[in-house]
Formats: sequence, structure tokens, C-alpha cells
Amino acid sequence: MSDEKILRREELKHRVHAWRSQGEKITLANGAFDLLHVGHVRYLRAAKQLGGKLIVAVNSDESVRALKGDRRPLMPAQERVEILAALSDVDAVIIFPERDVRALIGEIRPDIHAKGTDYTPDSVPERDTVIECGGRVEIVGDPKDHSTSEIIRTRLEQCRS
Repeated sequence: MSDEKILRREELKHRVHAWRSQGEKITLANGAFDLLHVGHVRYLRAAKQLGGKLIVAVNSDESVRALKGDRRPLMPAQERVEILAALSDVDAVIIFPERDVRALIGEIRPDIHAKGTDYTPDSVPERDTVIECGGRVEIVGDPKDHSTSEIIRTRLEQCRS
């Protein structure tokens, strides 16, 4: 079942078209999702509650390295998407190679682009593209008390003590 959720770009476009023809709204969430934690789960659950089908766009290994440094990601993209696809709130997962999801937003034109609480509606990098495509930005999830970078840092400090 979850393998059917992991799509390539062209497959995703076809799936979005089919969903829309059935009257479904499309919500897009994105991120690296390196070491899935409770903050990710709460973010995705809140994104799904906005309505419609939830697509999760996952940064490729190369784009994670460009954004977070050479020591990341800890888990390869294929494993990250497999874990996300297993979540019941997630309807589709795709790996994207760019540093942000502007190109994908232009291709699938989500009704809603959900971002975590580490953003404000005005600070979302893709905000203008979402609006140009007729969508809106929503900030969802719990306060940014959970961060993969912070989890890694604190766990390593504990190991050194």
C-alpha cells in the first residue's frame, strides 16, 4: 500500500489531476524529514486536517546536503519517503531535487501549502509562488520544540558526557 504512495514527478501530476477531477483539494507539505520525530508527525497530521489529499515533498539527499551541510542527511531519501508513505495521514510522497519546492508548486498548484511553526505566513520562501498559483499558505503543527538538528546535537553531547 505505502509503495503506491511514492511517486515520480509525472506520476504525481497525473494523480493530482485525478484527485481534482473527483473534487479533492490538494495540500502540500515539504521538508527533509531526516530522522522522523513527533514534531514531523504533528505537522503532517495538522496539514492533513486542512482537508483534501496530503502530498509530502521530501528534499533529495543532495538538496539536504546543500541546505544542512555535508553530514546530512543521516538517512537516504528512499528510506525517508518509505517511512512517510507508511503514515495514514499521507496520501502521496515525492522526492524533489531543488533547494525549495517552488517548481513543484508550479507543476501541481496546491490549494494549500502547509508549513511548520518555524515560519510565519510572510516568511515562507515559496509564498509568492503559492499565491501566483491560486493557493494559500497555512502554518500548522505544534511549536518548533522538536528539530532533527537539535536532536542530533543533544544526543551527541549526551554520548560525549
